[in-house]
Amino acid sequence: MAREDAIKEKILKLGAKQKLGGVLKYSSNPSDEVRVTVAIALGMIPTYESGMGLIELLRDPVPRVRATAADSAAKIKAKHCEQYVKKLAFADSDPDVRQIAKRAFDQLKDTVITY
Repeated sequence: MAREDAIKEKILKLGAKQKLGGVLKYSSNPSDEVRVTVAIALGMIPTYESGMGLIELLRDPVPRVRATAADSAAKIKAKHCEQYVKKLAFADSDPDVRQIAKRAFDQLKDTVITY
């Protein structure tokens, strides 16, 4: 568990420093918590590439990862994630994911691309 916490801390530091490549390296980690942290960190890097990294997490089998990715997509105004977030908002099997994704979709659909 300490190792996982250290990895999560490292990912957040990489996100704060805008180190996209370092963050993406962990996007397919087997730990749900690590992938959630990757989604949070990607939400700190407002670039097109960061949004592309979120698309993979928007398709994750774990609801919390999908919900966090949707929230991060809205934070960085990743307009290219809008259709993926919309699908979660209206068709996801998890009601919490639908609620978070709906809020994110409402933000994204009114967004003008600013990259």
